[in-house]
Amino acid sequence: MPPVGLLQLAVSGGEVSGLQDGQSSSSKQGGPVGGEALGHLIETTDELVVQLNQDLTACHGPMVIPMVSSTAAAGRSLAAMAFPERRMRRLRRTPALRRLVAETRLGVDDLVLPAFVRQGIDEPRPIGSLPGVVQHTRESLRKEARRLVDLGVPGLLLFGVPTVKDAEGSQAFDRDGIVQLALRDVRDEVGDALVLMADLCLDEYTDSGHCGVLDASGQPDNDRTLDLYGRVALAQADAGADVCAPSGMMDGQVAAIRRALDGGGHEQVAIVAYAAKYASALYGPFRDAVDVSIAGGGDRRGYQQDPRNRREALAEVQLDLDEGADVVMVKPALAYLDIIAALRAAVDIPVAAYHVSGEYSMLKAAAERGWIDHDAVALEHLTSIKRAGADLIFTYLAAEAAEVLQG
Repeated sequence: MPPVGLLQLAVSGGEVSGLQDGQSSSSKQGGPVGGEALGHLIETTDELVVQLNQDLTACHGPMVIPMVSSTAAAGRSLAAMAFPERRMRRLRRTPALRRLVAETRLGVDDLVLPAFVRQGIDEPRPIGSLPGVVQHTRESLRKEARRLVDLGVPGLLLFGVPTVKDAEGSQAFDRDGIVQLALRDVRDEVGDALVLMADLCLDEYTDSGHCGVLDASGQPDNDRTLDLYGRVALAQADAGADVCAPSGMMDGQVAAIRRALDGGGHEQVAIVAYAAKYASALYGPFRDAVDVSIAGGGDRRGYQQDPRNRREALAEVQLDLDEGADVVMVKPALAYLDIIAALRAAVDIPVAAYHVSGEYSMLKAAAERGWIDHDAVALEHLTSIKRAGADLIFTYLAAEAAEVLQG
């Protein structure tokens, strides 16, 4: 049997072209085809499809290529549906209908609560710029962990506030550092009912307020810092962390942490990489929460991402994937929904987003003044983050949102 010519079909917007044996569209009369001409072309094409099916069946057994007439008709009927035949409001008529066809569903299982635990205090300390958030004692953190389990919130991310800071941030990797003690406390309290995560950075622990040890120019020494990150990861894993979450934006941090964990027998400890962490102005209340200020009035623009850059985020994420990240994160969330969406389209692993302190505090301040409905806006914000593509949402609203979602 002679070879069957390649049949290329394109049916779109009323334009159909049938090209055989590499014939280009420019060699045929182009342009929209309609009415009798369109019907004739579809009939002719269907005849070719029938013959092609017969030939393929003779050579390879039963095979079916769909008829162009059915495909084109379906496309034309969908395109032809317009008002008044199609009324978009039909599916918005009742709450039950709207729930039934909702494209995005925010649930308690999407939420992770970031929490702060401070060394050397007897009572929780409210954080003025983060209404409703406190620096926990070890005991109050245990109670908060139990409350999260009762609410069904699956994840807790811990930040430590030490009493002593030094050039290396040594309390971050001390076996008896505040986060390591808190991890053991919470594990004893709730077992495996919570996913215990530990932020992995040095800024809370260094006297410079930077995310690593400094070089002669006063900026973090990337490679020396990586060695310390490995030590922090081992200390956190030994204390019971399920997840290490490196946030320092050092080049190569994920690979260094993965090597340290695997070398220390912690192959099952996951890494949530702050892969696209921007040098945002929305972190102010967080720095109040961890008592961090950068020595000399500096900033972190030399290692966190420029808010003007999108392609750079994709490059950062690819590097973290190559180094072994299990989850990649975008921080902040609301101002970077386009980045969340881009990452969701680009990767097949879970994507996290951090609804940061400034985003939370603006909501609280506006609600306090009666300008907005707090719960409605909170859920709208979190739903928009989920709609953009986030699988996990780190938010100080986690417990409040869980209460609202559970009715």
